[in-house]
Amino acid sequence: MTAYKRGKKWWVNIGFAKQRYRYASPENSFRGALAYEATLRGKLAKGELLKNEPQIKAIAQAGTTFAEFSRQWFKTYVKSNNKYSEQLNKESIFRAHLLPYFGNKPISQIKSLDIENFKAFKKKAGLKNKTINNSLIALSKCLKTAKSWNIIESSPEVKLLKVEPQRFDFLTEDESTTLINHCDGLIKDMVTVAIFTGLRFGELIALDWSDVDFQERVITVRRSITSGRIGSTKSNKIREIPMTNEVYEVLAVKQKKQGFVFTKEQNRPLSPVSCLKWLHKACAKADIRNVGWHNLRHSFASSLARQNVPVISTKEIMGHSDIRTTLRYSHINLAAKREAIAMLNKKDVTLTSQPIITKQEIVVYCS
Repeated sequence: MTAYKRGKKWWVNIGFAKQRYRYASPENSFRGALAYEATLRGKLAKGELLKNEPQIKAIAQAGTTFAEFSRQWFKTYVKSNNKYSEQLNKESIFRAHLLPYFGNKPISQIKSLDIENFKAFKKKAGLKNKTINNSLIALSKCLKTAKSWNIIESSPEVKLLKVEPQRFDFLTEDESTTLINHCDGLIKDMVTVAIFTGLRFGELIALDWSDVDFQERVITVRRSITSGRIGSTKSNKIREIPMTNEVYEVLAVKQKKQGFVFTKEQNRPLSPVSCLKWLHKACAKADIRNVGWHNLRHSFASSLARQNVPVISTKEIMGHSDIRTTLRYSHINLAAKREAIAMLNKKDVTLTSQPIITKQEIVVYCS
């Protein structure tokens, strides 16, 4: 929104030629602010610098609170630049953590010490470092935007907490086979495709028949579904995954011309809650621990690691935006590590088996 109300006053917020202009509307109403905005844009288009307008150099001088700015930030920045899933994530973080702690504090008065106190408060409450870091990342972005918009003069430093390497729970090949054998119908097809493609759950339920090329035996991952909305993949990239025989057989039987590959009725997206319940029922039948859909993705990545698939290839197949994410699975390939150590042992044997030359012999050779 370019016209907004703060307190009892209507304001105009205009972005033009990489500059930000903020003015109080002479006519204190929504319609008046819109009309004033049109006037200002006309002047800007003519090259007028608006020096005579009552520009607010820093809204923070009026005591804008963190809560007030964050609402405007969500409207003008988050909803324009973040995917729907990211919007939901930030909204949850602000509602549960940031607003209760910083909400009533003037944004210009948030300092590094306040952020350190926030970290200590959350740690005392029992939150894990990764959860706290998620809040810190969102807070940092909000404050940096406030600085770029000239709301505050400087953005305080935000230091993230150290986080232990993430541990993955994944199914072994035997467990994967057992789980598939204890599934039926739609859930069996979904589990099979998930285990042999590594699709994220949102990508799995968004898979369309137009994305399946039976001739080339390739699946193209173009989209994902979050909270019923269709959007881009997590990395905003389109990727191709060759079909294994298991995947090809499942899809060939179900083949249609259009619509979602996995759906129950009227081509509607499946419910994440229902799908998780179906998966847990299958786990109970298979007598294995409860796993989620993302664990099946981990199982696929782990299988690639065990098969010595190059890290770059794994990164592309999994759709990781950062190779460091892919490298987290490298610890799984214990067999490759043992092979590497065995090669070193052979090298040591080769080196030590060579005759040792004494100093006296060196003198003879040199002479």
